[in-house]
Amino acid sequence: MNSSNNSADLLKELRIDRKAPAPQPGPRRGLWIALIAAAVVLLAALAAWAMLGRSKAIEVRTAPTVALGNGGASASVLDASGYVVARRMATVSAKITGKVKDILIEEGMQVEADQIMATLDPIDADASRALAAAQLQAARSQAGSIQAQLLEAEANARRLDTLVKQQLVSQSQFEQAVSQRDSLRAQLVTSQRNAQVAADQLRIADLGLDNTVVRAPFAGVVIAKAAQPGEIVSPLSAGGGFTRTGIGTIVDMDSLEVEVEVNESFIGRVQPKMPVQATLNAYPDWQIPGEVIAIIPTADRSKATVKVRVALNVKDPRIVPDMGVRVSFLEAAKPEQAEQPKGVRAPAAAVFERDGGQRAFVVTGEDIAELRTLKVAGKLGDDVHVSEGLAPGESVVLDPPAELTNGAKVKLAEEETE
Repeated sequence: MNSSNNSADLLKELRIDRKAPAPQPGPRRGLWIALIAAAVVLLAALAAWAMLGRSKAIEVRTAPTVALGNGGASASVLDASGYVVARRMATVSAKITGKVKDILIEEGMQVEADQIMATLDPIDADASRALAAAQLQAARSQAGSIQAQLLEAEANARRLDTLVKQQLVSQSQFEQAVSQRDSLRAQLVTSQRNAQVAADQLRIADLGLDNTVVRAPFAGVVIAKAAQPGEIVSPLSAGGGFTRTGIGTIVDMDSLEVEVEVNESFIGRVQPKMPVQATLNAYPDWQIPGEVIAIIPTADRSKATVKVRVALNVKDPRIVPDMGVRVSFLEAAKPEQAEQPKGVRAPAAAVFERDGGQRAFVVTGEDIAELRTLKVAGKLGDDVHVSEGLAPGESVVLDPPAELTNGAKVKLAEEETE
């Protein structure tokens, strides 16, 4: 009886009272919900502000700075574009057709004159030389045999000459001995000439063996490796794709110069020995002095240009063939002008005062405005001479807007993007 009552009591405890009022949320739970909602709204606002600020760049106008110094004494009368070329460049090949045995070069390798670049299989050349050596030995042996016979014939002729004078032998026997002696003399001359020919053939065979070794014609740098061991090389094109015509290409870096094409309308401004200033596309801040070597006396009809050769006065490993270069042809420096101070020429509109000093904004490669502190040495017409703070070729902001700050994103004005 007690067990049944206990079971009933347990069932009553498990019964859900549907008439009971729902529990009310406490004040702490509501506070947390409000804080989370406010944080979500704040993060959304920050993200929207960041995206809007990132996409909104300040529009500015820029101008490049120009280096002073010796270049400031000469003005540019003409600008032209061209390429670095090598006057001494050769694709080295074997003089004979053969199979490559060893390749001793790699791209970028420095080689000296007559340095071995590759070797060909010398089996055929060795056989030809051995045959020529054997022929020379045989010719010399034959000449020695005839020489011995001639000595005997000469002695016999002298003896018969004495006997015929004593009338101990007939005149015909003496004449026969003389005839044999003269015949052997002629044979000796022929055999000696044959031996000389054999010696010449041996020298030719030695040249053929030497031709299996490919050497550098001059000192330079290897810029291309064209063959591999096991391939067939030939000085003449075989018309197919399995025969190489070269071992590798070398360039004499000391022979580098610049070739530019000048519009024929302005070629009158260019003169031989004229000073120039070359700027490589790869190094826009590096100005290389040079001079005009020659003006090629012919024009390109299709492009209406004249080719001009320019020498570079600086030898540097950064200068390599086929680099793009821009050349400024300069007027002769005036001798009465003193040496120009160091620094750069910058537009006066780019310099402003802030915090008691001269400042300017420089546009970096990431289109970011970078605030620089300058040291201005003086005015140069509409420009200023900046001795410290700017480098040649940097882009400075002209008339910087008031909202422009250090690190701000900028974009070029439409008139600048030509």
